[in-house]
Amino acid sequence: MANLPESTPFPSYRGLPWIQPKLPDKGELWLPGKHLPNGKATPGQAARLDVMSRIIEQAAWKWPRHPVHFICDPHADTDAFLSSLVAAGLINKNEPEDDDFKLTRPAKKSRILIGGDCFDKGPSVLRLLRSIHQLSDRGARVSLLAGNHDVRTLVGIRSTGPAQTPHNEHFFARLGAKSVPLLAEISNAYLKGSNALRNVPGNRECRRRLFPSKRWFDEFPSIAEWMMPEKNIDKELKRLKEKIEELQEACDSSGLSFRQTYAAARKCEEIFLHKQGAYSWLPRNLHLAHRCGSFLFIHAGLNDRMVRMIADHGIKYLNREFRNRFNEDPFEFYYGPLANTIRTKYRPTDMPLTKFGVRLIDNLGIHAVVHGHRNLTHGQRIMRRKGMINFECDTSLDRNTRRKEGLKGHGASVTKFHPEGMVLGISNDYPKIKVFEPAALIRKMNRSRKP
Repeated sequence: MANLPESTPFPSYRGLPWIQPKLPDKGELWLPGKHLPNGKATPGQAARLDVMSRIIEQAAWKWPRHPVHFICDPHADTDAFLSSLVAAGLINKNEPEDDDFKLTRPAKKSRILIGGDCFDKGPSVLRLLRSIHQLSDRGARVSLLAGNHDVRTLVGIRSTGPAQTPHNEHFFARLGAKSVPLLAEISNAYLKGSNALRNVPGNRECRRRLFPSKRWFDEFPSIAEWMMPEKNIDKELKRLKEKIEELQEACDSSGLSFRQTYAAARKCEEIFLHKQGAYSWLPRNLHLAHRCGSFLFIHAGLNDRMVRMIADHGIKYLNREFRNRFNEDPFEFYYGPLANTIRTKYRPTDMPLTKFGVRLIDNLGIHAVVHGHRNLTHGQRIMRRKGMINFECDTSLDRNTRRKEGLKGHGASVTKFHPEGMVLGISNDYPKIKVFEPAALIRKMNRSRKP
C-alpha cells in the first residue's frame, strides 16, 4: 500500500461465503488511463499523470459530506448487484436468498447511487427492481439515475397505447430484440391462464399497434428535421427497419406471438407507468444528474447545452426538465440534448462538449464527471475527456455482457466517494482496490519531475 494514507477507508466485506466473485483486499494508488492487472503501465501514462496532476493542483476539491457509493449498469443482474453491495461494505449477506441481508452501520450513514441501466441484458429486471426497493425499505438512502436502457424501455412501452402519433409510434419497435427478455418475463409473471389474453385483439391488429406504419417512414424526416441532421435521420430510418426485423425474430425465438407481445407491453405500461403500478416508483424517482461536492454523477456524459443549463439554473432544474419532457414530449426529449447525457460517448455524432463547456463546468466547482455507460473489463478507470476528468465506472457487471467480453460469472464493483478526500474503485476484475487521493497523486508526480 505504498503511497496510500494510513487512514484509507477500506471496506469490511461481510457475507463473502454467499457471493460468487472474489474481492480485492489490498490497495494501490489509482493512476489515470488504462491500468491493467499485470501492474504494467501503458505507454503514455506518465504524460497523462502529469496532465492530470496539473488539473488536480489547480482545483479546489470539495468532497461529499457523507460517503457516496456508486453502482452503475447492473442490467437486470441481481446477483451482481447484491455482490456489489457486499463489495461496498453496505450489507451483511447471511443466507443465499435475495432478502437475506442486513444493512451495515456504514450503510445507514451513506448514499447508494445507482447510475442507470437497470433494464436489459441480465436474467431478470423485476427481481433486480425488487431488491433495490427492498434495500430502500430497510432504511438505505437510495438514489436512481436514468440510463439509456431505462429511458428507451419506458418510452417504448408507453408508445403502444391508444394515443399513437408519428412522433411516438416507432418507439416500441426501436427497443429491438433487447426488450424481449423483459416481455417474456412479464408474460410469464402476469399473463398465464386461459383468460389472460381475453380482451387482446388478434395478431394482425396487435402487430399494427406495435410497429410503425409505412406512412411513418415518409413522415419522420419532416418531423425530425429541426432536431437532427439529415445523415442522422437516414441512419435512424435504416436502424429502425433493422430493429423491427430483430424484434420479430426474437419474439419468434421466445415463443411470443404478436398478441402475447402486445399484452406484455401493455402490462409493462400498467406496472411501470400507471400511478398505482407495482413498479411505478422507478420512473418517479429517476434523475438525470446528481451532484456531491466537486463530482457530477450522470449516466454517460455532458454536452455544452447541458453545461449551460446547469450554469444558468442548477442541477434541480436539469432534473425537473428531464421529468417534464420525458412525461410530456418523449420525442423532443429522446432526440434532444437532454437525452444525449444518457448515451453520449463523445463521438462525432454526439452533441459536443467543448473547451468552453469544460471551463464553464469547472468554474461551477465541478471538477470530475462520474459515469457508467462505457463497459470496461479491468475495473474502473480515470480518463481525461475533452479536458474533463472522468471516472468511468461501468465494469461489465451483468453476466451476459461478461460472457461476450470473455469474463466469467457475474461481476461485483462499487466506486466509493469518501468525505475524507478519497475515491476507491473496487472490482472483482482487478486484483487491488484503486485509491484516488489527489495529494498522493501530486506527490508521485512531483517525485517523477525531479531531475
